[in-house]
Amino acid sequence: MGRSYVVAFQTEEMQGVQKQMKIKSKPAVKTVSTKKTRTAVKKATPKAAAKPIEKAVTFTVRAEAGKTVYLAGSFNNWDPAGKKMSEKKGSGVYAASVKLAPGTYQYKFVIDGTWCADPENRDFVQNDHGTLNSVITVK
Repeated sequence: MGRSYVVAFQTEEMQGVQKQMKIKSKPAVKTVSTKKTRTAVKKATPKAAAKPIEKAVTFTVRAEAGKTVYLAGSFNNWDPAGKKMSEKKGSGVYAASVKLAPGTYQYKFVIDGTWCADPENRDFVQNDHGTLNSVITVK
């Protein structure tokens, strides 16, 4: 519901001008209107957020047979024991698959407790420790 206010004002200067000109006029009137409005806030209905499609990405590394190999990276909070890699029949080839949403990730292999960049990946960045992290981009 709106309320209207009428504000009348007349300055001394205006009264003097009216006397000099001998004009009969009504004092100046300014109308000020204020409205209180209610803004309806519509609550969002909970919808399932569109989750990016994750893709299975397989990481492989060659190491001596019988080693313990893990995969650590920005996708698992750099947990050195977060994702154990399995060796294929004593071949020295270790593999692990991780589901990743599109984006760029850094990673390393942890071979018997030693952090190693991926020797097969030419994409890398220097980290805060002065060593290299391998980089993978999932599209």
